[in-house]
Amino acid sequence: MPANLPGIFVTLEGPDGAGKSTQLKLLCKYLEGQGVNPVVSRDPGGTALGRQIRRLLLNPELFVSPVCELLLYQADRAQHVSEVIMPALKEGKLVICDRFTDSTCAYQGFGRGIDMALINQLNQIATSGLKPDLTILFDIESEVGLSRLHPGGQDRLEREALAFHQKVRQGYLKLAEAEPDRFVIIDATRPFSLVQEDLQKIFATKVDISKISSAKVSN
Repeated sequence: MPANLPGIFVTLEGPDGAGKSTQLKLLCKYLEGQGVNPVVSRDPGGTALGRQIRRLLLNPELFVSPVCELLLYQADRAQHVSEVIMPALKEGKLVICDRFTDSTCAYQGFGRGIDMALINQLNQIATSGLKPDLTILFDIESEVGLSRLHPGGQDRLEREALAFHQKVRQGYLKLAEAEPDRFVIIDATRPFSLVQEDLQKIFATKVDISKISSAKVSN
């Protein structure tokens, strides 16, 4: 990870239907009550260029080959890190990102079966070696997560077969097992209020708010 970055970088990960995006919105309200306004972003789609890439990646009417999918995610990430994440961390801000490199490992690595060494190499290039200080994994069984999605409204990845989503979930758990110091797992099958309580407790115990500079929330 690049040295001399005074900010804190937190990522939220999880299979489709885990509810992490909704939990992130609630978390931001909690943090604002603590006097912290984090820089909030998402992967893909955290920049103007990234929003165009996101539309292509998630369009259910398009065929995107696995390698093309991988490279589009990395192109988005390279721009995202350069334009949004790294500058904010250099300014000492708290950056919270909805998905990051672990999503690529889980979806394109474990899910698609693309060589993990290649994925790790591309992740390294796209991020200039940046890794999250803390990653919170919202874990949920694939059948439960998919049942939460709105019928007919799923994006291209959400529409993948159950077996694909099961591989993704197991991939996430393997990633968390490999880096227990970075990952914290939350059981996302429970009521949203209980999941939010756990999320707030994690931030209260693992994120040193006193080190964070004030920042406006970005979309």
